Amino acid sequence: MRSILDEDHIHRAIRERIAANHADIVREVQSAIAANDIVVVGMAQNPFPKKARKLLAAAGIAHRYLEYGSYWSGWRRRNALKMWTGWPTFPMVFVKGVLVGGASDLERLIRSGELQRMLRERPPSR
Repeated sequence: MRSILDEDHIHRAIRERIAANHADIVREVQSAIAANDIVVVGMAQNPFPKKARKLLAAAGIAHRYLEYGSYWSGWRRRNALKMWTGWPTFPMVFVKGVLVGGASDLERLIRSGELQRMLRERPPSR
């Protein structure tokens, strides 16, 4: 289980500020995840989101791509996604609502046949 500061250890005066911090980007990604079997979240100039998209294209697998800023912009908004998922890098790849990791993790899933199996399964209850 990942460690995250529980609400009892956050002063009530700042809880709403934490909850609202760039909540729009989290909601946008959540909506995309609900509507698509595969979602890749990335940023411009980063070669790893491009690698993930190329892997999916080569396998003939449709996906939704969301791009937020670049190395020079948008990092504060992207930070909200890192805090939400606990995943420290981009891309963030979601399959049927499950965070599976980044480009290298996706590559392993494709090579092992696990990605195809995941796509055939029913999504986990949310």
